[in-house]
Amino acid sequence: MKATTFPALIQRFFTDRLCTQMEASRHTVAGYRDTFRLLIRYASARCGKPPTKLTIEDLDADLVADFLTYIETARGNTARTRNTRLAAIRSFFRYVALTDPSWLLHCQRILSMPNKRYVKRSVTFLDAEEIAALLAAPDRTTWVGRRDHVLEPILKEVESKESVVIPLREE
Repeated sequence: MKATTFPALIQRFFTDRLCTQMEASRHTVAGYRDTFRLLIRYASARCGKPPTKLTIEDLDADLVADFLTYIETARGNTARTRNTRLAAIRSFFRYVALTDPSWLLHCQRILSMPNKRYVKRSVTFLDAEEIAALLAAPDRTTWVGRRDHVLEPILKEVESKESVVIPLREE
């Protein structure tokens, strides 16, 4: 494969890899699309080439690192968004490494880029009074009330979302 096949690799990555092989959701494909729109615009401006003339060589680890810094500083993205963009870029370069092993070292440099650490914020939208009111609300004379009474402290403790808890049915 030649270094000038970047547009073909991008197209095959989206059509063959994401849509056919991985059966990625439309949301994943849209997120990856947005990442590559930004990356290609950034690379095109930095290299002084139109997007159709970009090559895999142009997208080296230094350019990707600068791109990640750019989206955090100039665009105001968080570390979490930066890591999501990096995951999309890594996925593409894993595909490139599998498709054309002559790019393996080039791809490995990008694949070895670490995620940025960030502090996970705790959920603090309920104060102590509101939590106490929620815990007192279930009617313990019914099955659903007893279930809710048991589950609410557990959910409060692990700060879980509703979708994580498996729906319980009365039997």
